[in-house]
Amino acid sequence: MTAQTYFDELIIWAGSQLQGDEVLTASLTGEDSDFVRFNDGAVRQAGSVRQREITIDLIAGDTHCAAGVQLAQDADLDRARIGALIVELRDRLALVPPDPYLSYATDTASTERVTRGVLPEAKDAIGEIQAAGTDRDLVGIYASGDTFTGFANSLGQRNWHQSATFNFDWSFYLRADRAVKNLYAGRDWDDDAFAAKVAWSQTQLDALSHQAVDLKPGTYRTYLAPAALTELVDMMSWGGFGLKAHRTKQTPLLKMVTEGATLDTSVRIVEDTAGGVAPNFQQQGFLRPDEVVLIDSGRYHDHLVSPRSAREYGVATNGASPWESPESVAMAAGTLPTTEVLSRLDTGLYVGNLWYLNFSDRAACRTTGMTRFATFWVEGGEIVAPANVLRFDDTAYHLLGDNLVGLTDEVETMLDPATYGGRSSASHRLPGALVDDMAFTL
Repeated sequence: MTAQTYFDELIIWAGSQLQGDEVLTASLTGEDSDFVRFNDGAVRQAGSVRQREITIDLIAGDTHCAAGVQLAQDADLDRARIGALIVELRDRLALVPPDPYLSYATDTASTERVTRGVLPEAKDAIGEIQAAGTDRDLVGIYASGDTFTGFANSLGQRNWHQSATFNFDWSFYLRADRAVKNLYAGRDWDDDAFAAKVAWSQTQLDALSHQAVDLKPGTYRTYLAPAALTELVDMMSWGGFGLKAHRTKQTPLLKMVTEGATLDTSVRIVEDTAGGVAPNFQQQGFLRPDEVVLIDSGRYHDHLVSPRSAREYGVATNGASPWESPESVAMAAGTLPTTEVLSRLDTGLYVGNLWYLNFSDRAACRTTGMTRFATFWVEGGEIVAPANVLRFDDTAYHLLGDNLVGLTDEVETMLDPATYGGRSSASHRLPGALVDDMAFTL
């Protein structure tokens, strides 16, 4: 029996346990994944994870309670667990006050989306990765397989999303803290694409062997690789696009909506559900459009609106998560040839990764953080030396606004490698960005 069919049968049974006017909604998350951990180019740990977790929300009028259980994938045992959970939730309902912003789908809009990829057999992937680690200190983790999300309610709605993906997050270490980091992820494994990433990492690794340079605080012409730009866009997404954050004036993009601040006209950011890995529905059963345009031609365009915010502020929901952050971020490519990044940079910093980011002035969308792993000093379009760790402090209005030279003509797909509790379905498709005068403070 497939995971989808098993989920459907459980919900049919759970619906038979309801009393009076009770309504039940249920969300399922799960995966059938292979994991392989590498260290010094060798397999150190390998295994598979097959898990399903169901969350039940029991609703009676304007009150509701929710809780979740792991499924054993044994029908009798799982029915007993769900039955006990419904009884417990019913007891709790007598103790909770009405929820003024309770909202759940009632239109029974059922959907099914199953995306198959071209994933290598685990043994073949291991072979490719071990070959890449020959004579190198390769450290990383490979994850591959199906992730799925389901929604169902006692009103008859059924939604299913299943996607097959792989994700290899790795580094080549030179010594101590000297390393280069890379990521290869997607739905269709391509040996040539992986080989190109390995070759670029080796080029960076060779450059790391040179004497590092200490740069003084100041502003430098800088290229932000897609992985580095991802960190900055994630900071913008931290309350940047949610309706509630805007209505309560807590958004870091406040100046865009109150003062007319803009980014460069080449900047277009969307929640690209159709092109991402996240499901096209959310926990209360509301569907998500294929695309929500967040920033268009450098101007703020639209909000992400959760069902609760929709009810609180009297607007329509677009199926956003409760935290109203994008889960399938895509930024449009620009016109800067990716093959000419170093020559266009000419003299300045090549930044592969950023980390430890936080707001130094949230209202101004000013972010601070550190360079990470391979950051290089470039002269005359050639990498000449690694740069020691730097701290930056700059605003999105400069980095993606008046200081933006251009975005690359190619975008990179990056799947979130997080596996805490389960494989993440968040994704990014971003270009790299060439910036004039990025501010470094330490």
